[in-house]
Amino acid sequence: MESEEVKSVVEALLFATDVPLSPGRLEALVGNGHPAAIREAIERLNQDYWEHGHAFLIAEVAGGFQMATRTQYGSWVKKLFLGRTETRLSPAALEALAIIAFKQPVIRAEIEAIRGVNSGGVLGTLLERGLIRITGRSEALGRPLLYGTAKKFLRYFGLNTLSDLPKPKEIEELLQQRRGEQRVEGQVEQVAGSGGDRSPEEVRSAD
Repeated sequence: MESEEVKSVVEALLFATDVPLSPGRLEALVGNGHPAAIREAIERLNQDYWEHGHAFLIAEVAGGFQMATRTQYGSWVKKLFLGRTETRLSPAALEALAIIAFKQPVIRAEIEAIRGVNSGGVLGTLLERGLIRITGRSEALGRPLLYGTAKKFLRYFGLNTLSDLPKPKEIEELLQQRRGEQRVEGQVEQVAGSGGDRSPEEVRSAD
C-alpha cells in the first residue's frame, strides 16, 4: 500500500472511531501497514491540518490516537453538546480520583484517611462511571480491595499515560478552581429561582 493510501486509510479510521486506536490496532486494521508508516501518516495528517488551519488534530490519548478539536474551539463545542454531556464529577469525586491517580494501587481506608470522610459512595460512583477499577486485594488485614485508575480516566482528562498527570499542587489548584465555579453556579441558580434579575456576570462581580 502506497504511503498516500496509508495516510487516507488512517484518517478514515480515526475519523470513524469513538475511542482511541492504539498503533497496533491501526496497523492491524490498515493491513500491510508498518508501525513506522502509521506514525508517519499521523504526523503528515497533523501537518496538513496545521498548514490548512483546520479546527482539529490527531491527539495521542490513553495509549492510542483519536481525532480531537483544538483547545481554542472548546467553548463552541460545549454549546453543541449542552445538555448531552456526562454528569460532571463532584469536588468529592475529583478529590478521591486525584488520590487514587497518584497513590494507586490504594485501599479505601487510605483514601478515607486522606480525605477525612467516608468514601464508599464516591468510590461507587467512580466505579460506575468506569474511571477507576479494582486492581486486586491488599495483603493487609482483611485483604481489602485495591483501587486504581481505568483507561477511561486517561480519555476523560485527555492524557496519554499516567506520567502526563499534573503535579499534586496543580491538581489542588484545579480542584479549588472547580469548587469556585460550582459555588458561582449555585448562586446563579438561587438568583434564578428567587425571580431575581441579576445576570450571571453581576453574580460573579458580587462574588
